[in-house]
Amino acid sequence: MPAQALVLDFGGVISRTLFETHDLTERALGLAPGTLTWRGPFDPAGDALWQRMQAGQISERDYWHARTREVGRLVGEDWSRMEQFVVRARGADPAAVIRPEAIEAIEAAARAGRRLAILSNELDLFYGADFRRKLPLLARFELIVDATYTGVLKPDARAYAAVSKGLGVEAGDCVFVDDQPRNVAGAQRVGMQAVHFDVRTPGESFALALRLLGVAR
Repeated sequence: MPAQALVLDFGGVISRTLFETHDLTERALGLAPGTLTWRGPFDPAGDALWQRMQAGQISERDYWHARTREVGRLVGEDWSRMEQFVVRARGADPAAVIRPEAIEAIEAAARAGRRLAILSNELDLFYGADFRRKLPLLARFELIVDATYTGVLKPDARAYAAVSKGLGVEAGDCVFVDDQPRNVAGAQRVGMQAVHFDVRTPGESFALALRLLGVAR
């Protein structure tokens, strides 16, 4: 029997990563083209900080806080919160950074009657509390579990349990999609079906998730 719920991470899965939108960020902040050179999963060898995060030496939040401080210095400001970076870089037009593949997959799942939820470690922490109002797409989700408020970060088993309990379904009825392998492994440990989202091939990752849901695109 196909899974009944599609559970998505936000940053990287629904939205394009900050690595993919350096050009938009540079324009928004008045930086010269090519100023931002760190590329994370698109150039792991050229991003030593990303390598440390992938090795478990620092957390994902640590990575982004470091980049936030770095970019703040480039514009002559002292940024201590990721929200300061993301709101300045993306606040004017949030829809511009949403993956079209995500919109297609969400709509296909909804048409098929599948449940929709978001499980994020830092949705409002990074994007700001009023971001949701600027992005009507988020209204499609019946449940958003955000560690900004719960304080329980993936891959803690309690984070995934909050989703299955909130939806009233078994863990095995959920297809969880995340771009961080550690979070995918955490979902699998609690019995969820999980897809490692490859930011380099988003269409293929969403196609796999839909197949697990028994949904035709």
